[in-house]
Amino acid sequence: MNESIGVENPSESSKTLLKKRDWIAGLEKGLSLIEAFDETHSKMTAAQTAQRCGLTRTAARRYLLTLQSLGYMATDGKLFWLTPRVMRLGQTYLESARLPRIVQPFLQRLTAGTQEISYVSVLDGFDIVYIARNGSNRSMNTGFVLGARVPAHVTSAGMLMLAMQGPAAVDDWLTKNDLKTFTAHTITNKERMKLEMTRIQVQDWAISEQQLDLAYRGVAVALRDRNGEVVAALSLSMPLQSETSEESVKRVLPLLRETAQAMRNLI
Repeated sequence: MNESIGVENPSESSKTLLKKRDWIAGLEKGLSLIEAFDETHSKMTAAQTAQRCGLTRTAARRYLLTLQSLGYMATDGKLFWLTPRVMRLGQTYLESARLPRIVQPFLQRLTAGTQEISYVSVLDGFDIVYIARNGSNRSMNTGFVLGARVPAHVTSAGMLMLAMQGPAAVDDWLTKNDLKTFTAHTITNKERMKLEMTRIQVQDWAISEQQLDLAYRGVAVALRDRNGEVVAALSLSMPLQSETSEESVKRVLPLLRETAQAMRNLI
């Protein structure tokens, strides 16, 4: 009997099957334990970690102590928390992945042409992760720094990439997720969001205004490879200032599309 394990990635519509003999359960559990720590669970006991990861307290403690010995975890004897060493895991992606290196010169030209901050982001589950950026830092409640992870439904790039997965994927996403509120402008009504997804699919670009940070808007287009597959999103972030939505789109959308097209044969 050929036994296999299904590994579900929310960013994909299908499951990758891995043969049971090739599956390392300990690695899966160790990574899930690292991911259990977040803004609201920055420090946890072994018992709390076990509950979040579906492990026994004894097993969780062993994983925590192993991660501590490797430098990824610190403890005061009761509570455990992540160390900066964990950031190496993300840094190795940025250093080894081809896409961030390819897009950087294009982002520099896009920023010079618009005087706005430009980004390339990818979809990871139901979040987007910024893998390249160019432009000055601005004071924002949520920093769009390199490597930042943001819920997809509150950014133009995230909404675009979710919409481009198609109606079935959008329906599945809306069924499984609540739309968390960040500002008074955040779209939390699922029917309204579904209509927005349809609009994005038709027009092939997205705009998001004040959904994550007040007084800021973003405009995004898809980055496609030479086969036409969407691999990332190219976006600009800008203060609202005196421009209307229509004026902003008219000013930056042609440059976004031109830049995305120029990158297509290189991705």
